[in-house]
Amino acid sequence: MRPKEFWSEEITKSSWKKLTEISKEFEFILIGGWAVYLWTKAHKSKDIDLVIDYTTLKTLAQKYDLQKNERLKKYEIKMERFDIDVYVPHYSKLAVPVAQLKNYTTRVEGITTVTPEILVVLKQGAEMDRRESLKGRKDRIDILTLLFHSPFQLPKYRQLLKELQLTKCEYALQQEIRMFDPKESEYLGLNLKEFVNWKKNFLKVF
Repeated sequence: MRPKEFWSEEITKSSWKKLTEISKEFEFILIGGWAVYLWTKAHKSKDIDLVIDYTTLKTLAQKYDLQKNERLKKYEIKMERFDIDVYVPHYSKLAVPVAQLKNYTTRVEGITTVTPEILVVLKQGAEMDRRESLKGRKDRIDILTLLFHSPFQLPKYRQLLKELQLTKCEYALQQEIRMFDPKESEYLGLNLKEFVNWKKNFLKVF
């Protein structure tokens, strides 16, 4: 069963085209929904989330209308149907300090991204910040998609939480799994029975 798409094909097609374009021009670490897609090949994303250094930030600003978002501690490029969100060290606030993300990177399809375990932590931070919003709903879908479809390893996740002093995230992950609406299992490529069985078995290991 193919996972159901969350965003419209028109938007995701344009966003993916832009992502592949900038990946040939700039050095960055990809996080967010498109990073989830690289690992899982499930539903595609809308916005593009990049982690870059200040040298790349200057270069990016020469080509795009880069706006600073003081409230959310990031930079933004507003495209017609989607946004490019840009995070930099010592300014942006993510669940994992931006400066440390370079220690957990790998290449997937020629694009630098973070490991599935770190990506789950980042998605957890985003989900907790915007739980009641549409994007928060997408965050929960992304988290479970990573657990089910990526090479996510729970022991590695637990070890990373200890290293990063984020052990509270393990309990939060249990809660996010429990609160996930079974009706949305179609976004995971599962029918209701398959999801219930997976959820029961996964929670047994905690």
